[in-house]
Amino acid sequence: MGSGLGDLLPRLWRVEELSEEELDALVEEATIDAYGDNEQLGGFAVMIEDNLEMPFETTVLGVTVIVEGVTRTASGIVADCVRDGHHQAIDVLDLPLPEPPPKGAEWIAAYRHWARFA
Repeated sequence: MGSGLGDLLPRLWRVEELSEEELDALVEEATIDAYGDNEQLGGFAVMIEDNLEMPFETTVLGVTVIVEGVTRTASGIVADCVRDGHHQAIDVLDLPLPEPPPKGAEWIAAYRHWARFA
């Protein structure tokens, strides 16, 4: 099993309960050895992809969708949302999370925290 704050956080029920210190520690973990926004974005993409339990169900504009994966794009990280065979990419920064959030959602919270200052 790995080490670090990321291993402790999946037990948290709600992502909103993360403190500034916990978010800062996750940001540090995701961006270690990354220089510049582009490399740091890549660090978050890896952490989200590796830790976010998918697929999971959420609601987008009142419609239930399945989040099947995440992809890094030139402008950010998007979630592949699927309904009735149709796919729609939604920026992870805008993705509503279900209650309770899926395991690994703390990495989305950390990415959102980082993106406020990037």
